[in-house]
Amino acid sequence: MSNLPEAASTPLESARHPWSRFVAIGDSFTEGIGDPDPDSPGGNRGWADRVAEELARDHPDFAYANLAIRGRLLQQIIDEQVGPAVELAPDLISFCAGGNDVIRPGSDPDVLAEKIDVAIETLAASGATVVLFTAPDVGDTPLIGSVRGRAAIYNENLRTVATRHDAVIADMWALRELKDPRMWAPDRLHFSPLGHHTIAAMVLDALNVEHSLQPEIPKPLPPKNWRTARTEDLVWARQHLFPWVLRALRHQSLGDGISPKRPTAGPMFGPGMPPGAAG
Repeated sequence: MSNLPEAASTPLESARHPWSRFVAIGDSFTEGIGDPDPDSPGGNRGWADRVAEELARDHPDFAYANLAIRGRLLQQIIDEQVGPAVELAPDLISFCAGGNDVIRPGSDPDVLAEKIDVAIETLAASGATVVLFTAPDVGDTPLIGSVRGRAAIYNENLRTVATRHDAVIADMWALRELKDPRMWAPDRLHFSPLGHHTIAAMVLDALNVEHSLQPEIPKPLPPKNWRTARTEDLVWARQHLFPWVLRALRHQSLGDGISPKRPTAGPMFGPGMPPGAAG
């Protein structure tokens, strides 16, 4: 069975949800990289902010914290964010971690899942509803596509963890819209604003929360010839892939020296919110 609240019986009740404090933990995905917004704390919006915006509507006491930091590996997230998240006393926690580990050569999805199992047990023991993300199915996308089989095993392990601790699965693997290249930022490692929007809607659906996020389906891209596609791949590799590999070899991270953009739980609507977010 699930720890989601039962659906309400009237239209008025169905527009409500039981959560008053949401804490998001993770890496660049949850920080919102790929969805820049100078009016948002940290300069990025992202799926978690978009979910919090929806959860805060008509809930004046709703509070939100985002502890995610770009480049963090699974053990770093567990060590640095799980404890502080519990201390904030949330009743809703999202956990997306391990993606930076899965794409590294030699990573073991079974070992990663064992660590996540312990982390989710700790989060669930707080009494909060826990949302656990699967990795997306990126097919033959360069770099990430090469570890598709490993990601699939990782996801099956995550589903087992979610069942064991009554967590809610936010299933990015099943979100087929993410195969559209326009869902991805130019670096092909992070999601675009459209991708973050689509994922936010999926999370709210998984939580059984009515929301105002409508599907945004862009027009089909014109076909590319082989030469154009290969040229774009080479440019991408030079600008994004090679720097990523060098940082990994040097044990460096884009998140070095970065602090969480929302370290404490506070109101979602107010100074720093995107224009029109409270509409």
